[in-house]
Amino acid sequence: MASADISTSSTAHTAAPHGADRGGTRRRAGWLVGVGVVLVALNLRPAVSGTGPLLAEIRDDLHMSGTIAGLLTSLPVVCFAVFGSLGPLIARRIGRNTVLVAAMAALAAGLVLRAFSGGTGAFLASTMLAMAGIAVSNVLLPALVKDEFPDRVALMTGVYSMSLAGGTALAAAAAVPLERALGGGWRPALAAWAVLAVLAVAAWAAVLALRGRGTSPAAARTAPAQRAGAGIWRSPTAWWVAAFFGIQGGAAYTSMGWMPQMFRDADVSATMSGNLLAITQLVGVPMSFVIPAVAGRLKDQRPIVVVLIAAGLAAYAGIAFAPASAPLLWAILMGALNSCFPLALMMIGMRARTGEGVARLSSFAQSTGYLISVPLPLLTGALYSATGGWGVPLAVLAALMLPQCVFGLLAARNRYVDDELA
Repeated sequence: MASADISTSSTAHTAAPHGADRGGTRRRAGWLVGVGVVLVALNLRPAVSGTGPLLAEIRDDLHMSGTIAGLLTSLPVVCFAVFGSLGPLIARRIGRNTVLVAAMAALAAGLVLRAFSGGTGAFLASTMLAMAGIAVSNVLLPALVKDEFPDRVALMTGVYSMSLAGGTALAAAAAVPLERALGGGWRPALAAWAVLAVLAVAAWAAVLALRGRGTSPAAARTAPAQRAGAGIWRSPTAWWVAAFFGIQGGAAYTSMGWMPQMFRDADVSATMSGNLLAITQLVGVPMSFVIPAVAGRLKDQRPIVVVLIAAGLAAYAGIAFAPASAPLLWAILMGALNSCFPLALMMIGMRARTGEGVARLSSFAQSTGYLISVPLPLLTGALYSATGGWGVPLAVLAALMLPQCVFGLLAARNRYVDDELA
């Protein structure tokens, strides 16, 4: 008995440290995942919002027409539509952590390459590479949050939405000062954001080293429900979410690409125009945290949809009729409209029951939604070139608020795509 007690005691003593090591590794991996989510989110918009305030300089240097500039502002949503659908497919083959490392590496490479591009073609091609990395990450984040933080979906959606909005605002505000601080050229100002992407690569490489290429234990437990999202296109709710996501995305990318030019044409300085875009994005920082938190406590999110659409209509009216009289107010209201984005992300997380279902809904809603978004920034640039002013483009943007509101109200109802497909 004594020897058995000693043996049991010895086993306990040797097992405990290993258990503690495993627990410590899981905790470190959990913290790293959280940091990695924030770093990826910070990287999802600077490549876009950092370009808008410098668009005039880029156009002059590369001899871009208004139509090509409109294509440039549409390129992000084209890439998000084309490449976003590939994210879950690739992640199932080689692992989500590996995909996130590769996506952030592609973003860093694209940012550096476009800074050294000698013509419009090379600039657009390198921008596509950067946007492909962003597109894949866009789609994977909602499912990652559902799997890694199943009891804190609203909180973590708010955290990464807030980080995304913060990165967008930082890039918009810093674009012109960076251009001047780094020698007066747009090229180093755009390339500087590759540093942030490299940090995200390092964080996810560390997660990959600790956990391997696979997903979290929570994700593994949902494996039997993997096919819950199969045939997602048959779900009416999936289409409502995709349509709402698409129209809000088109409006958001139009404002990121063209709003500084709208204010510059109203004799607002280039620096102030960039700052107004930054303010638009800064409004999204607290809104991106508050909206998911509030939405998570409601059975449906229809009241939020109505408030945000009303703010957007007021913003378009102000920019159309009195752009220089109260530009700060118009920027704040535009920021409220752009907060439809975290609401759409929250809808994606709430309209499916499992992480796999969220991944499929995210892929469908974002890919289809961005296809819907594609024409709007391009159409805005073409209308601006054709009419020589912003009256007609802003009227079109305001008119699109009606279908956005209708689709938002339908998507906000308390429904699950899993149930509709059962």
